[in-house]
Amino acid sequence: MNDQRVQEKKFQEEESAAPVSRISILPPEEARKIAAGEVIDRPAALVREFVDNAIDAGSSLVEVFIDGGGIRRVEVADDGNGMGKEDLKLCWYTHATSKIRSLEDLNTAETLGFRGEALAAAAAVSRLEILSSVDGREAWRLETGPGGTEEPQLTQISRVKGTSVRSLGLFDTIPVRKRFLKRESAEAGFCRQIFLDKALAFPALTFRFVQDGQLKIFLPSASSFKDRYAQALMSRNEGPFLHEITAQGPGFSVVIVAGGPELYRSDRRQQYVFANGRRIQDFSLLQALEYGLQGWFPNTAHPVGAIYLDIDPSLADFNIHPAKREARFREAGVIHHAITTALSSFSHHRNIAASAQNRRLDEDLPFAPDARDNLEDIPLSYQSYPPRGSGPLAMEALLDKPPAFAPLPGRGWDRETSVHERAPVYDPDISLEGKKDRSPAGIRIAGRLFNLFILVEWKDRLFIIDHHAAHERAIYDRLVDGSFPKQELLVPIPFFTESDEDDEFLILRREDLARLGVVITREERGWYIEALPSGWKLSDTETVRSILDLRTAGENMVEHWAATLSCHGAIKDGDYLDDTAALTLAKKVLELHNPRCPHGRPIWFEMSREDLFRAVRRS
Repeated sequence: MNDQRVQEKKFQEEESAAPVSRISILPPEEARKIAAGEVIDRPAALVREFVDNAIDAGSSLVEVFIDGGGIRRVEVADDGNGMGKEDLKLCWYTHATSKIRSLEDLNTAETLGFRGEALAAAAAVSRLEILSSVDGREAWRLETGPGGTEEPQLTQISRVKGTSVRSLGLFDTIPVRKRFLKRESAEAGFCRQIFLDKALAFPALTFRFVQDGQLKIFLPSASSFKDRYAQALMSRNEGPFLHEITAQGPGFSVVIVAGGPELYRSDRRQQYVFANGRRIQDFSLLQALEYGLQGWFPNTAHPVGAIYLDIDPSLADFNIHPAKREARFREAGVIHHAITTALSSFSHHRNIAASAQNRRLDEDLPFAPDARDNLEDIPLSYQSYPPRGSGPLAMEALLDKPPAFAPLPGRGWDRETSVHERAPVYDPDISLEGKKDRSPAGIRIAGRLFNLFILVEWKDRLFIIDHHAAHERAIYDRLVDGSFPKQELLVPIPFFTESDEDDEFLILRREDLARLGVVITREERGWYIEALPSGWKLSDTETVRSILDLRTAGENMVEHWAATLSCHGAIKDGDYLDDTAALTLAKKVLELHNPRCPHGRPIWFEMSREDLFRAVRRS
């Protein structure tokens, strides 16, 4: 008897120790709601999917209506092809689509939507109504219950040609998702942004956005991407400063809308990338917009604009993100190069054209064309002092240690110096004595301002020249048009990279870096900098950071590096120039085609005698 009890106890212990399955198959209804939530995560996703379908239907008018931030209602109405009764019965099922028939069709799909999941997802998380007519004579309405749980109802109605898709009570049957939605005003803002994304990509269509019964945005059809961009995002005064540039390559073409130097922002919120009508997130192409316009804008400022890429579908994959926010391109580098080249060429020629338009006649030039001394051919040095301020103490400091200038042998950038020594970029020994002064009578240095600005008077105009920005531009132009002389270091600088991407960059671009004056070698324990541009003066840490930063410069590596060198090599706030050196610099910069420093800041401010009189109310 005791043995029997022992056997029963042992059996019970074995049963309790048996593994229990923790994986179960979700019921179809629950699985469908969860999957739908991956596509429709907020009202803006409904706007995106419904507008895509409206555009694919060949509409010329697309209207978006939202109530309660889109939580209570999102409706998109169009005047497109519409659907008949039989298509309406099927359209809301999962993966019901008229746009592809097989996996191979994904390689050539040119429509915004193609997977057939949008209406099914909307039906799973809200009450869905679809009203549609093919010809305006016969129309039908399809209604599905909350979450698609009820049998759909199909009734005949009256409607003009086209389709209206209406989502009511988003996430009413999924409270956990509804709790994570933001305030109605915030959700309305997301819907508005999606609406603008679609409108920007299709300027030939008319768009209307109605929020809580009020028309908020009306965008009539526009003749170009530039006009639509101005309609949607710019004020009336800003529109004229937009430009449209085109580029093309194997299997793709690009239209670029970009603001001129008069138009910029402190952030990148008005930068867009579109590929085959879809707005996508692509850092590389946004980077191309910035690099292509490098030198047009002040530091920390960003251009406004949009890149519209039209590419052969076989060269891109738009199916890598559930909401199609990303794309993968087979030849991304070629596209990037085409954009930066087109923008650089445009900005260069626009600067020349603007300069030619605004330049005075020869007799009004600050100096005659044949008298333009080449500043780069005359090495200049200067002595740097901390800013002295003004008043008696400043004068005493100046008398106690007056500026000392000495001519330098050879060109400034060829001089052999320590890597930490200031670049010998200025030598005020540019005396006009013994030379025929061929500049117009009356041009003179009128003084200095704040230890930074040169005041130049000529006839009835005053030029206030930023001497750092002016010298920076002169050095930059010389480097870009010439070469980067280098000097070998007595003691190489060792450093280690932090990523495989940095190593790959240094290996692949080693020869390009050498042409920029940077010689690096690799040994088992790391990297070594063997040479740097003449006059280099940054610390070892800053030097390594500056070199590795070139990895993101792409095709603009020469310009990026020249801008770095010119910034560090130019005279600074507080550096003193005598009158002859200041006059030479003023002459040099007043003839520039692009009167901006490499970072986009204006070099001078100009004021006429009349402007000054008007400012002090002097008649």
